[in-house]
Amino acid sequence: MLITEILARNARMYGSETALVEREPAKNRRKEITWKKFDDQANQVAQALISRGITKGDRVVHLMTNCIQWLPIYFGILRTGAWAVPLNFRFVAKTIRRCAETAEAKAFIFGQEFIERINSIKQDMDRLVKTYIFLGPEELRPDYAESYQKVLTDQPSIDPEVEIKITDEAALYFTSGTTGTPKATLLTHRNLEFSCFVENLHHHQTHRDNFLCIPPLYHTGAKMHWFGNFIVGARSVILKGIEPRWIIEAISEEQVTVVWLLVPWALDILFAIQSGEIKLKDYNLDQWRLMHIGAQPVPPSLIKEWKKVFPHHQYDTNYGLTECTGPGCVHLGMENMHKVGSIGLPGFDWEIKIVDNTLNPVVQGEPGELMVRGPGVMNEYYKNPEATREVLVDGWLLTGDVARQDPEGFIWLVDRKKDVIITGGENIYPVEIEDFLQAHSKIHDVAVIGLSSLRLGEIATAVVQVKPGQELTTEEINDFCQALPRYKRPRRIIFGDVPRNPTGKIEKPKLRKRYAGMSESFKI
Repeated sequence: MLITEILARNARMYGSETALVEREPAKNRRKEITWKKFDDQANQVAQALISRGITKGDRVVHLMTNCIQWLPIYFGILRTGAWAVPLNFRFVAKTIRRCAETAEAKAFIFGQEFIERINSIKQDMDRLVKTYIFLGPEELRPDYAESYQKVLTDQPSIDPEVEIKITDEAALYFTSGTTGTPKATLLTHRNLEFSCFVENLHHHQTHRDNFLCIPPLYHTGAKMHWFGNFIVGARSVILKGIEPRWIIEAISEEQVTVVWLLVPWALDILFAIQSGEIKLKDYNLDQWRLMHIGAQPVPPSLIKEWKKVFPHHQYDTNYGLTECTGPGCVHLGMENMHKVGSIGLPGFDWEIKIVDNTLNPVVQGEPGELMVRGPGVMNEYYKNPEATREVLVDGWLLTGDVARQDPEGFIWLVDRKKDVIITGGENIYPVEIEDFLQAHSKIHDVAVIGLSSLRLGEIATAVVQVKPGQELTTEEINDFCQALPRYKRPRRIIFGDVPRNPTGKIEKPKLRKRYAGMSESFKI
């Protein structure tokens, strides 16, 4: 079933029930829409785009921060048969232009936060884009863009009934670009439908569940986790803001049952509770059944501390990539708490193997590159056959992640292939050191990177972000690291912030660039 058909079914079955809630605590605002209104708005968006010349196979760029209109616009684009092209709201103007050019976008829907960026590239984009639609206050609307509200006015709220097959292309998702130029991942309607089943089968959402959506919706992770609620017509809350108190308030006041967090947010919540900033007795959290984390390796020490504070929570780790339609190709499973630290087992209808550089399976227990195969694997990197050939082999997707498999079949993520540090002929996997250091009671966050060394090729360097109000010295960290094998101990400690992108991944290229000039002065 197309996900647009799932939406129509929800509107028929649960039309008067709340589908989406938007909370914006900084402005003390709350909005909600029903499943019927959600479906109607998607139809109006589709009708408006079709009336402006958008046809099946065209591309429509979708550039907005999270809001209650985000999903109706996304579904409206899909109902035209066009491809939705959601863009990272952190992309600078030239990256937005490059993505629009790659997609050959004919329409552009954007929010008020992007006016300056769009203004600066509009002349270049006009060669392709024929329709600009602006979501925001009328007084800020650029002259070249139509008002979203006015565009919807007079449009019928009926399905345009464009013939769409489950195998048709549906969306272009651009990768995060943390390792270079973003690549356009082409997903089909079948990919999107499959991710609904995967998420729901893994986390057992029912119509009574309520999902808290905090990460950006342009990313496959947030939206595909929401799909687990969507497929059963359960409500969800879109939270604008990541302050720990706002998260806990939303869970309490909206009676949220399922929350997907990123590592930094979970750490911040624990710190706020431990410091007394948040007093759990002031909130109603009994209904909160599941906290799960994905998008980056999860330190086991974090989950150990979390379970001390929330002993009755179910927990899961989810692994995935944009190229496999988001999370779920591997997941820990809520029943496998004894394996915390592992990313888990192959997800529903997924296969995995771990291979060497010649794509032959490694000996069990040895590290190698993780490959996955299943109905969520992308069609291709759009307009990039060379990059496609590098990662797609006979239906298998090379993930670029180094992993190992234990005797029970559980998969342990070792590191990103590109992040492995080679020092003195030894391979060092930064994630192992990061997990170890994260257990230090004074460390809030940590990143381990390789910096060049004339003697050793590279040296492991730990960038340490200390918890607020704490003091920590290099000597203390070195003493703590005595429990590590000598070759794995960081040879340099730098105190500073650990930058993460909107999906929680550490921006290691940024750190390597920031500290590259220091490497030759290191004493080893």
